[in-house]
Amino acid sequence: MTKPFKILGIQQIAIGGEDKDRLRKLWIDLLGFEYKSTFVSERENVDEDICAIGKGPHEIEVDLMQPFDIEKKPAVHQTPLNHVGLWVDDLPKAVEWLSAQGLRFAPGGIRMGAAGYDITFVHPKGNEEFPLCGEGVLIELVQAPLDIIASLSS
Repeated sequence: MTKPFKILGIQQIAIGGEDKDRLRKLWIDLLGFEYKSTFVSERENVDEDICAIGKGPHEIEVDLMQPFDIEKKPAVHQTPLNHVGLWVDDLPKAVEWLSAQGLRFAPGGIRMGAAGYDITFVHPKGNEEFPLCGEGVLIELVQAPLDIIASLSS
């Protein structure tokens, strides 16, 4: 079975908690990840600090997330390892092909993500229409920019 896209590597790991400051203490202060930016979205119910280790195509983000409103969904803090992000070389083709195979995507479609790349999420649970899923893991597919595609495709 020939796929019209390629998964290139890990783009990010997202970690949720009730207090982003505690996450920052571990990942930035103690482990030495570099703070890059903050993304806040009431719609996505997230206040997240984007941190990274590595450089260029080998940079991996660790997103430290707390809920914008602890009473609302999605509850980004209730699963400490919130999701894994994977670089993909052609996100629209990947979504089209994977959907045709029966893979369930979370609501929201392809959209701009916190780091400025187009993203979409594979749902952690299947349903009758789309029985294939992340098997309990939320997976973010991230459109890789051209330099990442060139570096990780070889």
